[in-house]
Amino acid sequence: MADHDALLDELAAEAVSDSPRFDHRAHLRLTWLAVHRVGMPSAVGVVSDVLRRTARYAGAPQKYHATVSRAWVELVAHHVAEEPRLGFAAFVDRNPALRDKRLLTRFYRPATLAAPEARTAWVTPDLTPFPWKEA
Repeated sequence: MADHDALLDELAAEAVSDSPRFDHRAHLRLTWLAVHRVGMPSAVGVVSDVLRRTARYAGAPQKYHATVSRAWVELVAHHVAEEPRLGFAAFVDRNPALRDKRLLTRFYRPATLAAPEARTAWVTPDLTPFPWKEA
């Protein structure tokens, strides 16, 4: 558990190392770092844990969203797999769609993401499946 907590602390600190706040770019960096360090399946848990802790620390635990967190990990991991050796800045430059905070609206209806079930557990895309998944 101590190793897990240390990893969470390290990733969170590194994610905001070039930004004074935990903005969308810092979320992307956290996700990119986690995918590189622990691989896609484990990155879902690591990113979720960091985001839950960050939301609690900010006094807004209700801001954590399970579906959004996992969907972003899957999207980032998909692009990392295409070019795993890119540094973060080059990765973001090569994948400009990831800079759009509204990217998930291509895959999900707003009502789906707003539903309580999506906030607490994984919900698959309901508009368009992710391109690497079977339809």
